[in-house]
Amino acid sequence: MYHAMKRAFLEILLKTSPGMTLAEIQECVIAQLPERLFPEGAKAGWWAKTVELYLEAKGVIARKKTKPLRLHLA
Repeated sequence: MYHAMKRAFLEILLKTSPGMTLAEIQECVIAQLPERLFPEGAKAGWWAKTVELYLEAKGVIARKKTKPLRLHLA
């Protein structure tokens, strides 16, 4: 599930600032996920947050300090 979410996250995330809000990411990422792992988007929010924090810690994505918070590829 982690790898499916990571792949979807990296596919939809913009490379330029200011990036996407968390709500936009949630909406777009669900369409990229395999239905067998995330039936009707079940648990997608939890996995999206997990992947977000991991990728941010690794420096793959960057946080833009705006309101609402925005993320983009680093």
